[in-house]
Amino acid sequence: MEGEAKPRILIVEDDAVITRLLQINFRVEGFEVDSASGWEEASRQVAGQVPDLVILDVMMPRVDGFEILRRLKGMPAMRDVPCIFLSARAQDEDRARGYALGVDEYVTKPFDPSHLVEIVRRALARKTAQA
Repeated sequence: MEGEAKPRILIVEDDAVITRLLQINFRVEGFEVDSASGWEEASRQVAGQVPDLVILDVMMPRVDGFEILRRLKGMPAMRDVPCIFLSARAQDEDRARGYALGVDEYVTKPFDPSHLVEIVRRALARKTAQA
């Protein structure tokens, strides 16, 4: 594992406390972590370096997570990048909309950080197996 590139995660979340919690948890687990608080920042991050996976909040100001997901999946470089919604919105119609737009997993808040790490690892393993 020495010298092997760490998986890079992009967290798109407008709550600084949740962003920090995720950054700490994923860095401890051996991931590189970038973060963005909305679409403009996320699009700049992706243009600079395509992440291996995106964790995305649904309820955000200006551009919501559904629209950000749609825009990300419209980028050729992002088409096959797994995306996970992390949201307080837990209604069936929200989940259905997310899956229809191409989200890989839909995790509701409050969440267990260690469980989220496992979900991320599984999504990355599926991506590797399909490559």
